[in-house]
Amino acid sequence: MPIDTDDLANKTYQAIMVEAELFNHNLTLQFGLLSYQCDDEKEFIKKSKQLIKQMLKYNMADINDIFFGEPPQKNDFHNALNKILDNILKLT
Repeated sequence: MPIDTDDLANKTYQAIMVEAELFNHNLTLQFGLLSYQCDDEKEFIKKSKQLIKQMLKYNMADINDIFFGEPPQKNDFHNALNKILDNILKLT
């Protein structure tokens, strides 16, 4: 059964969801959607790392899509992703 972000430990929720929200709500949505593909928190953390690595390769058209036509600067986006990744690495 898939998890919801409400099922995450507070530490994990803060590291990923809150950090994404601090950058942009649309980034938070990406991780929220990801949770429905995961059976537990461990899988969510693993898939979050994979998602970040994919998003770091996005071109501006991809970034534009996930931010619904209001993309941030690519450098700012990468900085936010790297901050979340750093937070994840501190969890393990």
